[in-house]
Order: sequence, then structure tokens, then C-alpha cells
Amino acid sequence: MARKPKTQSHIDPAIVAEELLQFIEQLEGCAQEKKGIAEREKEILAEMKGRGYDTKAAKTLVKLRAADPEKVAEEETILELYKNAVGM
Repeated sequence: MARKPKTQSHIDPAIVAEELLQFIEQLEGCAQEKKGIAEREKEILAEMKGRGYDTKAAKTLVKLRAADPEKVAEEETILELYKNAVGM
């Protein structure tokens, strides 16, 4: 069930509409920024690939560097355990 926006009888609807429009425009700006960032990431990955780097490994490194080191160590330990269990 959708929540109804909170309203107060003393608020001018024109002010609410203007504020809402400002929020929408900010969200649109964020969407444009994300699109620009995504394009830049594609450019960087294309350049890496062109120079012979493995882009999948690079993406994995980015995720690992952003992750909690303890969590990464735990996941690596479990992966090694599983690999050993299946003879790898």
C-alpha cells in the first residue's frame, strides 16, 4: 500500500510544487552524473583491454579494495577450503 505524502493545511501548494520540482531536478542531475561516470568507466576499461589487461580481474580488484579486509580474508579462506575439497 502506497504511503500518502504528509500534508499540512497551512502549506502553500505552489511552494510544495516548487520544492518537489527542485528535488526531481536534483535526482535528474544525479542520474546524468551516474551516466557520465558509467561512460568514463567504460572508457577506462576499453583502454585497459587495449593495453592487454584483463578487465574482469581489474573489476574484481576494485571490489576487493573497497571491501572489508576481514570479510575478504574469510571469503578467500572458504574458497580455498572448497577448492581443496573438490581436488583443485
